[in-house]
Amino acid sequence: MELSGEHRISAPREEVWRALQDPEVLARAIPGCQAIERESHERFTAKVKTKVGPVRAVFSGSVELCELDPPSACVIAGEGTGGAAGFASGRARVTLEADGAATVLRYAATATVGGKLAQVGGRLIEGTSRKLAGQFFGAIDELLSTGDAAEMEETVMEAPHEPAARVPPATVERLLFGFAGLGLAALGVVAAFLQ
Repeated sequence: MELSGEHRISAPREEVWRALQDPEVLARAIPGCQAIERESHERFTAKVKTKVGPVRAVFSGSVELCELDPPSACVIAGEGTGGAAGFASGRARVTLEADGAATVLRYAATATVGGKLAQVGGRLIEGTSRKLAGQFFGAIDELLSTGDAAEMEETVMEAPHEPAARVPPATVERLLFGFAGLGLAALGVVAAFLQ
């Protein structure tokens, strides 16, 4: 499955870049995110509860940022499993382009699904991924425009010796596949979660 899209975010490119790498921001922006943890500067693990058609599952997976070109571009690669529901993996190329005081984020992603997920059909998976991507980027835009992301970043900066941020489920009401596979994988890709 291939998915691409573009979102305008009402914040400068550098802020968007930082937000996309902040575990607290991601946890609040990824739909169904139950937990996210930074394992290293480029790697995250996450648990995301999602529903694709009749298939509901909690996916556990990892997301890795590579081919970093701050603050302009990166590749998000990820994979996730949801037990009997199946698995998802994906890869997305994300670019950030300054547009005055805002940022235009573009992504092109590929994802693979298996198990029960593969049985629900490509159109349903694609529709769910697009919906999750819209929710994810909408939440990022809202967090940045209200200043919530900046407040979270200051909190993280005050505790630089913390090896990983753990976010309790209660604070993560609101994905990188959402980013295509940021949705299912967040888990495959934002998920690469983008899926």
